[in-house]
Amino acid sequence: MDRGGSREMFLGEYQHTLDAKGRVSLPARFRAEVTGKIVVAKGLDNCLYIYPAEEYARFKDSLLEGSDFDPRKRQLRRFFMTGAYETELDSAGRVSIPPKLREHAGLSRDIAVTGNGNRIELWDSEAWDSYNDASTEKIEDLASELADAGLL
Repeated sequence: MDRGGSREMFLGEYQHTLDAKGRVSLPARFRAEVTGKIVVAKGLDNCLYIYPAEEYARFKDSLLEGSDFDPRKRQLRRFFMTGAYETELDSAGRVSIPPKLREHAGLSRDIAVTGNGNRIELWDSEAWDSYNDASTEKIEDLASELADAGLL
């Protein structure tokens, strides 16, 4: 994913289907950026994160910073690391989602595959629609607050 110093980004929203074996196909434009191993992990907001292995290594390194004596840091590490699985796309561009991760995200048959910068997110389609609708109502206020703080 790191090409000459600039990292590619995953962008967009796609609708896919989870098959009976717990596999979901990634969009062709995402597959083009994913070569080799990937990491599928529990994500926040009841979704799953998919990282190229090199990107997950950067994420993991940031989680490992700080003291093991900080209980909040330990909790965060456990959440992201114990719920992570290394795998590869199969020859059809599908990723197999372990049952525990499907349960975490409440995945049913219809899946929203979304690009979120350095990672891909998998959402149950209904959960994604609900989350997106709720977020849309708040986005103008959030953008205004961030702009006022000089962060946009």
